[in-house]
Amino acid sequence: MSSIPETAPFQVNLRGVVDLLGRHIYSGPRIYLRELLQNGVDAITARREWEPDHPGTAAWSIRVTPLTAATGEFTISDDGIGLTRAEATELLSTVGATSKRDILDFPRQDYLGQFGIGLLSCFMVADEIRVVTQSAKGGPAVEWLGSASGTFLVQELTRPVPVGTSVHLRPRFDGAELLSPAAVAELADQFGRYLPTTLLVGAGGGAAINQAAVFAEPKPDRAAAVRFGAEMLGAPPLDWFPLSCPGTGSTGIAYVLPFSPPPGARQASTLYLGRMLVSTRLDALLPDWAFFVRACVNSTGLTPTASREAIVEDVALEVTRQAFGQTIRDWLARLAKDQPYLLERFLAVHEQAIKQMVAYDDALARLMTGHLSLETSIGRRRISQLVKANSKLRYAATVDEYRQVVAISADNGVIINGGYLWDAALARSLADLYGTEIELIDVLSELDQLDPPPPADQGAANALAERASAALAGRDCEVVTRVIGDGTQVALFVADPELFRRLDRARSSDASGPLWRELLGQAESAIDASPLGKTHRARSRLCLNWLNRLVRTLAALEDTTVFDRCIQLLYAQAQLASHRPLAPADRKLLDSALSDLVALSVGVSDSPTFAGPGQSTAPDQEDFTDDGHT
Repeated sequence: MSSIPETAPFQVNLRGVVDLLGRHIYSGPRIYLRELLQNGVDAITARREWEPDHPGTAAWSIRVTPLTAATGEFTISDDGIGLTRAEATELLSTVGATSKRDILDFPRQDYLGQFGIGLLSCFMVADEIRVVTQSAKGGPAVEWLGSASGTFLVQELTRPVPVGTSVHLRPRFDGAELLSPAAVAELADQFGRYLPTTLLVGAGGGAAINQAAVFAEPKPDRAAAVRFGAEMLGAPPLDWFPLSCPGTGSTGIAYVLPFSPPPGARQASTLYLGRMLVSTRLDALLPDWAFFVRACVNSTGLTPTASREAIVEDVALEVTRQAFGQTIRDWLARLAKDQPYLLERFLAVHEQAIKQMVAYDDALARLMTGHLSLETSIGRRRISQLVKANSKLRYAATVDEYRQVVAISADNGVIINGGYLWDAALARSLADLYGTEIELIDVLSELDQLDPPPPADQGAANALAERASAALAGRDCEVVTRVIGDGTQVALFVADPELFRRLDRARSSDASGPLWRELLGQAESAIDASPLGKTHRARSRLCLNWLNRLVRTLAALEDTTVFDRCIQLLYAQAQLASHRPLAPADRKLLDSALSDLVALSVGVSDSPTFAGPGQSTAPDQEDFTDDGHT
């Protein structure tokens, strides 16, 4: 015969539960006082609902007495609803039970706590918890004694006890410091300074520490709001404005940072639930794009996590976040319309943040784009100025291309530098927002559009280009001659973006360890083997300005040694002028050319790199295999 299956309750190891609380749910033992304060506030809230006409309601309070040598214990007491013996047995001794769910069947949002594990947090600082309570419903007073070993004792008291509850803790071996007067005063101020219930801290009845919560006011006082913001940010805010989401009972203040946050910095807003601190580093209250704002918010409708140190990602939070995001947009609209001076101050600090916002928000783009600025070939300009003065604008996709194109096309229309974050996307958006014609520039195509030397000089110019290319053998660089500007510029180094990427990979490989060098090498091989790598060879060009006197002099120079060294110097100088660091082989080429020219100028012919008059000085191919050019 098979046995009849039986059901049995799980056995809970209280020591294990306490370890779980301290290491994985709560951030640490400091939150024990917050949990006790929450229980006291909730108990007083429940009693006010139970006895709404009681004459002493206004005087009900929470009293915290730190550990003293005389008593040897920490005490927190309240004038709340208290517990009967049955309630104490069920609610204090059952992990997960909560009086907020059971007492009087009141709405849950009236209470701070929800999970019924708060009292257990006291086991992180004490091995024993003693609770003395008198219910407002009547009946005898009750004493509940819980031990970290997993046992508890409940007994009725014959002596009179005032309505309410007191919790008594004797510290465990490592808990005395957190129960000391200094620690208790700090924690009570941190968690409970804005509680709507009177909070008294200290021996002999203590002193009230409550402060006005300016962030919880529907219409906060301006001076008080600015003082609070300066304390919160560490500096006076650039501006501030109220936040409100009635649907979730959320009210607060948004402060505009007077400084630009570090790259990658997360938001650090402050949240209170029922004026009890939840977190000072919450990054979910505001939209991701609003990282120029810090908020302090009080809410009664957002849902805390089990630890009550964060907020659950639910519909209430999403509604709140959207409402706050719209408020921030409205503030920006007011700035653009009515406060141009403040807008200028704001953009001087946070323009990059707004560029990110307009990339994803069409309504904001129409409002703010004209106030933003871009780097151009005629200096930094507001977009409203650019589109008003130009029906056609061109932009380069990278900083490297922009620098090269500006040098080539200084007199051929306004060019926008799209190489900075969001600027290329912003340039492209001008077509839709303002009807401006926008063209992406290709640097090599731009070079091809420059005028060649006059027909009478074509022979000499072609010969110059051929000799210069020979002087740069191994550099995978084509030399061309063009007419550039007024002749003041000697030479330009231009390359397509893939060449610069290849050079960057080569430099990274040189500066890396073996593993990363091997990975970069594999990536380089994969690129070369790809269809694009097979059909598109990274190109660079040295463009010599035929209008320049030095260039025409070189064209007539017969001394091969001097000619080669001069071309090599122009090649290195042109790269430096394009704001690119020299590759190792190019540095070697520059040093060699300089040494030989100095040697020639002073009549020294025994330089280690000196080839001698009339001898070819083309660099050896093997000297240029370490920099990614070939």
